Amino acid sequence: MDETRPTRGGLRPVRPGTRVDRLEIFFDLVFVFAFYNIARVTAGELTGRGLVAGMLILALLWWAWCSHLMLANRIRLGEGIAPLVMFAAMAAVFTAALTIPQAFTDKPSGLPGPLLMAGCYLVVRGLHLLLYGLAPADDRAGSPRLGRLAVPPLLATALLVSAGVAPYLGLSPNVVFALQVGCWLAALTVEYAAGYLLATWGWAVRSANHWVERFELILMIALGELIVSVGVGSDLIARPVTWPAVAGATFAVAITAALWWSHFDLVAPAALQAFHATSDGRSRAALARDAYVYLHQPMIAGLILTALGMEEALHHLGTAGVDLSTPAAAATMPLAFGGAALFFVAQVGFQARMLGTVTVTRIAVVVVLVGLVPVAARAPALAGTALLAVVCVGLVLAELVLLRKSRQRLREASMHERLSHEARESAWRQRRYH
Repeated sequence: MDETRPTRGGLRPVRPGTRVDRLEIFFDLVFVFAFYNIARVTAGELTGRGLVAGMLILALLWWAWCSHLMLANRIRLGEGIAPLVMFAAMAAVFTAALTIPQAFTDKPSGLPGPLLMAGCYLVVRGLHLLLYGLAPADDRAGSPRLGRLAVPPLLATALLVSAGVAPYLGLSPNVVFALQVGCWLAALTVEYAAGYLLATWGWAVRSANHWVERFELILMIALGELIVSVGVGSDLIARPVTWPAVAGATFAVAITAALWWSHFDLVAPAALQAFHATSDGRSRAALARDAYVYLHQPMIAGLILTALGMEEALHHLGTAGVDLSTPAAAATMPLAFGGAALFFVAQVGFQARMLGTVTVTRIAVVVVLVGLVPVAARAPALAGTALLAVVCVGLVLAELVLLRKSRQRLREASMHERLSHEARESAWRQRRYH
């Protein structure tokens, strides 16, 4: 195909070497708000029911984002009519994010929240399928058929509508919630199971750089939610700044930095190298599905749970005259420690799937975090936050010592690749403009 000539709708295909478009980063801004709202709503109902609802909403929005990424890895979303369609999808995602507080329960004098969430999800998935159907026919050769791709979102939406109807059946609140959870789980099972079959349906990763970079960016957004939660929890706009709040915020930033380092310093660059080295199309698609689509979701869930715990801890520490010997709310530190443990469990799975290796230090830190949950539940908030910071930073320091040779070789290989790419790009620009 001649990519310099306009195609139907002005759409152009993605090719190997394609990088992330600015419009895609702009699109992610609505997911920043969605993650924020999930954390806020769950923090407002910090119960088992609230956590289940929050994680189900996260899983649904995650699949909407992944369907967007699968499209963006096939079509350049900054070209032709694609931006207009993506702006409409942004409006639907933003509306869904506004609906999060009413995703399971209607509020009087408003639109039916559960049904509105189902409608927004159908609109987002439908717009993605519209762009996929408008892609050049020869570009879609060997790819999944549009009709086959349309079935899962339709079934999932029907199940979400069933969940939205449940509150009107006149049943007890507990029974209604159980029915809603069942319908949501069924809808997610349909979508995630269909995603598992994509590799066998002919779907392939067009640009490895683009695919990996998008997941790294969305993970950065989730890490940003942790920082935001620290600020929201401290509530220093309405309160005076106290040294317990500053100390807690410092520990929270150390935890966030350690979580970032644990993924982006060693694991993520090694995974990118392994992804590029996988030349078989079906094997690469399976890696993309398992390691990035499925295993990044619990990473983000772990970060949001950690953010919830840190928010509650900072809210407690920011109170004037707080007694530093008293624990925060019962679920505060278990959420923080459990969320960090979930993040590292997903990292272990990611490393095993991408590299075929398991780092003992990661297993050890998971065991330590889980083992410390009962201790953290009874510990004062500041002590618990400091303990979590010591464990996370300790992992980073231990790996800097124990894996220094592997880290040095990997960083040299990554730097060589980066410099080679920059040299090729600079040479092309010199030829083009001079």
